[in-house]
Amino acid sequence: MADYRTHVTVSGCLGVGYGVAASWACGFTPVQGALAGCLTGFAGMLPDLDSQTGRPVREIFGLTAALVPMLALRRLLHWGGDLETAMLLATLMYVVIRYGAGWLLGKVAVHRGMFHSIPALLIAAELAFLAYHSPSIITRLLMALGVAIGFGSHLVLDEIYSVEWSGIRVKLKSSAGSAMKFFGGSWLANIAAYTLLLALSYAVLVDGGVLRHFGKAKESDALKHAVEQVIPRR
Repeated sequence: MADYRTHVTVSGCLGVGYGVAASWACGFTPVQGALAGCLTGFAGMLPDLDSQTGRPVREIFGLTAALVPMLALRRLLHWGGDLETAMLLATLMYVVIRYGAGWLLGKVAVHRGMFHSIPALLIAAELAFLAYHSPSIITRLLMALGVAIGFGSHLVLDEIYSVEWSGIRVKLKSSAGSAMKFFGGSWLANIAAYTLLLALSYAVLVDGGVLRHFGKAKESDALKHAVEQVIPRR
């Protein structure tokens, strides 16, 4: 597999290119392009959160805990209603991610398990879409796609580095196929990953306006029925 420096270098270069392209070619603001580029570079390190060893992993957890509340700042303001409450929610989110998530992953995660997979890539992108609160769906998709590109670069590099070249002979390491996968070796991990993916996919469709929430749909239908009772159709 590729080392930490290689992952950071490649995802960082992709982030610069993605941010510049978003700003100059796609009509996004420089700030939006820069944020999308940063997310792309950062997401290239995310699959290694499950390794739980070494200084780089601790740095990744620290960056994740700091970046997620900043990315979700507008949503926290929406939930909290005022700046002070949003700051409190951001602090709690940092503590939960930095210490709670780190402890939990240390107990249940297996390196090169479902964190290195296509479902994990989709989960990370959907979390970015949901966390970034904006009236522009296109801008939210920009952030989500950046995370997907960075995350995907990690998986692709791990697969590339699982191939050994000896002259004209090609030899696959035991790690070949363990990154770009749809299922891992644990059925429990597979069920958990796909359950989370389905739940987040539904949330994305609802939040993006593609689907109506079931409760809201019932409420809307009940309101429509009540209005029709007061004002009969002619």
